[in-house]
Amino acid sequence: MSATHHGAMSENPIRIEVRLRELAQLFNSMDPSPFSERDLDGDAEEFIVSWARELPAHRTIELFVQLAVPPPPTRAAALEGAVRHFFAERASIKRLEFRQLMRRGRQSLIIGLVFLTVCILLGHLVEALNSNAVGVYKEGLTIVGWVAMWRPLEIYLYDWWPLRDEWRLLERLAEMKVTLVQAPTPSAAATHDPAAEKGKNPKA
Repeated sequence: MSATHHGAMSENPIRIEVRLRELAQLFNSMDPSPFSERDLDGDAEEFIVSWARELPAHRTIELFVQLAVPPPPTRAAALEGAVRHFFAERASIKRLEFRQLMRRGRQSLIIGLVFLTVCILLGHLVEALNSNAVGVYKEGLTIVGWVAMWRPLEIYLYDWWPLRDEWRLLERLAEMKVTLVQAPTPSAAATHDPAAEKGKNPKA
């Protein structure tokens, strides 16, 4: 499997080109689902997604599948729907993961704020103790309280946006156009060789 990345004019989609021997290589051979609901092959999925990550977010994407062996007409007609269905399912899963992360972040934030408040209140209470270690106790409680805030801060500062970007990328792939073409045969390439035709002398 190989590919080429074509950047066209701004109104045209950017093409991800995949060259295969036969259409079955694009899909998971172990998946017993109907063709229109079948998973893509793991390597094919990773290949398409990794290329799509490098493309500008505002551009549309076209998957250009070139096959050496022509598929059955029914499979060819169902190809775009099958690819779109696969990425739509992946986008739905990623969207669910994003919502679960944000819900976990809200829960962690509430727990962290409550714990931090308790630690600060305890810090004020230990000030009433007549001890040389009051400052150490108060500072330790404050540090422990802020440590409990690390997880919600990590979610809201770092974890959410890569997941959101992946979700949006999969949604773009679920809407991309899929074009199926047959690779030119060696005999056809020889028949239409411009260099060969150029060398011919015109008839007198």
